[in-house]
Amino acid sequence: MVGVLEGFATIAVIVAVGWLLAYYRVLDEGAQVTLSKLAFHVASPALLLTVMQRTPLDAVLSRNLLASLLAFVMVVGLYLLLARWRWPTATLGSRVIGGLSAGYVNAGNLGIPIALYVLGDVAWVAPTLLLQLLVITPVAMALFDNDARGERPSLGRSLRRMATNPITLGAVAGLLIAVLDVQLPRVIASPVELLGGMAVPSMLVAFGISLRRGPRPAAGRSAGHVWTVVGLKVLVMPAVALGIGLALGLRGQGLFAVVVTAALPTAQNVFTYAVRYRREVNLARDVIFISTFVSVPVIVAIAGLFHAVAGV
Repeated sequence: MVGVLEGFATIAVIVAVGWLLAYYRVLDEGAQVTLSKLAFHVASPALLLTVMQRTPLDAVLSRNLLASLLAFVMVVGLYLLLARWRWPTATLGSRVIGGLSAGYVNAGNLGIPIALYVLGDVAWVAPTLLLQLLVITPVAMALFDNDARGERPSLGRSLRRMATNPITLGAVAGLLIAVLDVQLPRVIASPVELLGGMAVPSMLVAFGISLRRGPRPAAGRSAGHVWTVVGLKVLVMPAVALGIGLALGLRGQGLFAVVVTAALPTAQNVFTYAVRYRREVNLARDVIFISTFVSVPVIVAIAGLFHAVAGV
């Protein structure tokens, strides 16, 4: 459990730095937008390229990948059904942010340490990481771009925008490097790694600024929306993943990995996308903030249950 607590503590400290910088007026909303743009256009693509080129593909093409995909689809589908009933006037971009908040897990800066210390191997989180970077993110980016332009999402336009989106380009470039077994020269690899190192701190500092400068989390009329999405993310998604994993024949450590990964909180990337496309920024911020805290006892409970029942 030390790895779980260390991962959450690291995030909390950096978010607190952003909050303090905003509190003492060193940074403001303009800096929040700038940091989010830096993460979206430069740092995140560099980080994805670095991560993807090191991801062992034989470890991700498994039933765990299918279980993660089905869990995401079912939870997002459930959110969209609820949104159509509860928030019928929401735009396409707003619904995409809500869906990502309900199903897009923090598989990077939280998933990696948790996979290492709780599951025993970083490779267990690789299927979800690959799924989110190479499938979910490009599709979401295409929907955001179409929504921002007020266009119907045709296949041709969506594919063109996927091919020019920096997030997608970084992930695809990293995958190609891994598949082709290319070794980048250090004069290229070192700056890319250095730029990638800015991604997570930039997201977290921008997030901390928003907590100080924006409204109190889950306040006012948005509280019901926020808590609905948090419940889907932290409680419903791991339960769905458990059922799907059992149906696919997963047992022991494989099933444990799928359920723990599904219980991870919403990723900070969703907040970056919300700021970039100006859609449901407060919803993304509040769900990330609350799900990060709520997921701690949930993951601890899941670990205790699997240890007691399956000896994992």
